[in-house]
Amino acid sequence: MLNPAVYIVGAGPGDPDLLTIKAKKILDQADVILYANSLVPKQVLKDVRPDAELIPTGSKTLEDIIPLMIQKVRENCSVVRLHSGDLTLYSAIHEQMQALAEANIPVELVPGISTFQDAAAKLGVELTVPGLVQTIILARISGRASSVPEAEELASLASHKASLALYLAARHVENAEAKLLEHYPADTPVAICYRLGWEDEKIRVVPLNEMAKISREEDLIRTTMYLISPALAGKQVAARSQLYHPEHSHLFRQAQ
Repeated sequence: MLNPAVYIVGAGPGDPDLLTIKAKKILDQADVILYANSLVPKQVLKDVRPDAELIPTGSKTLEDIIPLMIQKVRENCSVVRLHSGDLTLYSAIHEQMQALAEANIPVELVPGISTFQDAAAKLGVELTVPGLVQTIILARISGRASSVPEAEELASLASHKASLALYLAARHVENAEAKLLEHYPADTPVAICYRLGWEDEKIRVVPLNEMAKISREEDLIRTTMYLISPALAGKQVAARSQLYHPEHSHLFRQAQ
């Protein structure tokens, strides 16, 4: 049985099979579930208690949500605040935790799988290929809802030519493409990942200089992540990690 508290849970990209075991256990036991209904598909909630109170929050503001969570916990309820994806990325939980702490409401965070991880798995790639790319950058572009600090502007991040997962950029895709092309070659592969884990999921791999055109032609302007990486062409690259090489020694194995 869950204690009266707010459990902020990451639902992952959308596929209920990608919920963590802990997230699934909490969802199945919760008294009240506030869920981002525009971002979390209904199938994630298919096994919740029949008497659980389900509250969609797509039309609510923080000023609606916080008092509701506080009230339910003070009524001795276990409350799940269900977010899409990974809580550490663009999930707007910082202000919720602050408000709940001020009200002395206990909070537990339960992480979720990130979209970039699901995308890489479905594409069958490792995003850190030895000798090709060893860094992953998770980023967004400045938009109406949130600005990006000047030091983190997309063109600056693109200069590293790392594997780059670009979130919340579909409505600004022409601007994003232009900034990326300042540093990445035009033929760099880009995976356009639309609504991963949903029934209408779509993944298109295109050259960087076609990213905006394909996004507009196929109307992929929301719930889309772009994965830009030389590793997407890495299946043709001969590369091997030293970790399992017979000539490499480590704590558990001597070189042969």
